[in-house]
Amino acid sequence: MKTYSQLVEECLPLIKEVLPWDLEERLAQNIKPPILLDVRETDEFNAMHIRNSINVPRGILEGACDYGYEETVPALAAARDEEVVVICRSGRRSALAALVMQHMGYTQVSSLKTGIRGWFEYDQPMVDQNNKAVDEDAAEDFFTPRVAPEQMPPAN
Repeated sequence: MKTYSQLVEECLPLIKEVLPWDLEERLAQNIKPPILLDVRETDEFNAMHIRNSINVPRGILEGACDYGYEETVPALAAARDEEVVVICRSGRRSALAALVMQHMGYTQVSSLKTGIRGWFEYDQPMVDQNNKAVDEDAAEDFFTPRVAPEQMPPAN
């Protein structure tokens, strides 16, 4: 049996990761920007995300990346040779998603290391579902961990 952390650690050597400052620099260039694919759940995305990113929750990623499914996102399904940066909260879901996308034939996919939390900590702007700038205090509250005692591993 493998833990979530072990699965992520195993996939990291197999994928490319990009740091927030590298993504900021890439987005500032006057060439075609990468597709910013946010794989968090819709409520997370609606609360805050990087401007111009698209939301495809991790649970429907494979269908969104392929033709012939209700979840198909045509621009994404056609982007197998385009630059795609996968984003999540911490860089863990996005790492797993990047590996799956590589298996599906995406040749220029990378994961945002540190996720949108790292993007926020690097003082980069985020917007909400109405494309309004997210207040720093609201973002700080959003990123505060809320793990309940029963969600912690049993004591040995």
